[in-house]
Amino acid sequence: MLSRKLKQLCFPVYTLKEVLFIIDFPHIPFNTGRAFSYGLNWALAGRGVVVNDKAFQNLTTSELQQKGATIAESLSGLPVYVRGNLLGGSSDISKAQYAKLLKQVTAHLSSIANVFVQDGAVGSSSECDAKVRVISDSPSAVLKLSSILWKTPSRAVSHDSCPLTVYVTTSISPGVVNAVGLRAQGDNGFIAADIERSSLILCGKGFSDANGVKEALVALSGPVIIARGGLLLCARLLVSGDSVILLFAPEDTIQRCANLLVSADAGVIVSSHGVAPLFQTGDSGGPYTFKLPTVAILASCDGSGIIPSVAKLSPGQAAYHFLAGYQNGKFFPAYSKFAYIDALELAKAFMSKLKDHQILSYLVNAKKGETSITGKDLLEMVPSMLAKNFPPFEPKGGELQEKYKSFLLSKFRGIPKGFSF
Repeated sequence: MLSRKLKQLCFPVYTLKEVLFIIDFPHIPFNTGRAFSYGLNWALAGRGVVVNDKAFQNLTTSELQQKGATIAESLSGLPVYVRGNLLGGSSDISKAQYAKLLKQVTAHLSSIANVFVQDGAVGSSSECDAKVRVISDSPSAVLKLSSILWKTPSRAVSHDSCPLTVYVTTSISPGVVNAVGLRAQGDNGFIAADIERSSLILCGKGFSDANGVKEALVALSGPVIIARGGLLLCARLLVSGDSVILLFAPEDTIQRCANLLVSADAGVIVSSHGVAPLFQTGDSGGPYTFKLPTVAILASCDGSGIIPSVAKLSPGQAAYHFLAGYQNGKFFPAYSKFAYIDALELAKAFMSKLKDHQILSYLVNAKKGETSITGKDLLEMVPSMLAKNFPPFEPKGGELQEKYKSFLLSKFRGIPKGFSF
């Protein structure tokens, strides 16, 4: 076997490491050109995917289109299965189910002629991001995912200590779903993630559900980002002049601010290096990382008149209201859609960031009588916030404060010292 392989290697001369690769993996084609890299093939083999013919890595949009990529129709509401809930709850998919599914998926990717590999990251700050490698049977899927992930050098992914792996199988047999015991959305497929394995599987048209993909990526990347010193928050960014504003608000308020937001997506990483959006903003000309926020705005909806239009919060008050996320009689801990992250730990870390970096925080009532505030209203408040012209929030007690207390004590074992209404 070795002599037959060596006869193919007339030129160029290969290193001992490359020859050893051929000996260890005689079934992996060892050709040359853009579609081959022995290091890439080695890395893919380590992820269970043996390249059958060619692996195309980090192609540009035009190159993907030349390979047949098209813009896929956007979908929503596909089933998202996550194993390894960080909060200790039950998983949506068992360890055995995921292992069986992964085996089927890697076998499928190893059986087709060409695979497409795309490297990227969740988070635009290289210091606190989570590197991602996509392995796909479809250039269209890669085209879609490359519009979600931030670009990063392939070397950064190869040398990362804990990269995420996304397996995309658009052409796998529907029978695989039935065999594993999962439910798909008709012929559209599903999304499955395993936090322990740091891997994500997109079956069928799963890659077309951008919100589902982002939800799964947040679940996988959260532990990595937190371990690297990042604070993962379900917030948006507003920029006013030289000021960066961290905005926590209900969805209807967000919609009225949409044209002023850095990104419509909820999700930022706050670290000592600044604040970075989790996913691509769509504005390729904008900055990838912003300086630390000057102001944090927590927008609540309250028609009782207890919460004033605008009031300054201490870090402890901000953490308390952040943890509750009060909106018209309902509570949304940490204002978050991130179901796999501990809201209480986030609130503690949020308070620390406010203290350490002297970030001003304000409580804003998003209700103005029968109307609601807009993004323009928020921006007009910023100069007064910076000048500290708004009075501090002074709790009046009463039914609303008791609602906060009752909810938080029922949801969490105890309220940390320093938190206050």
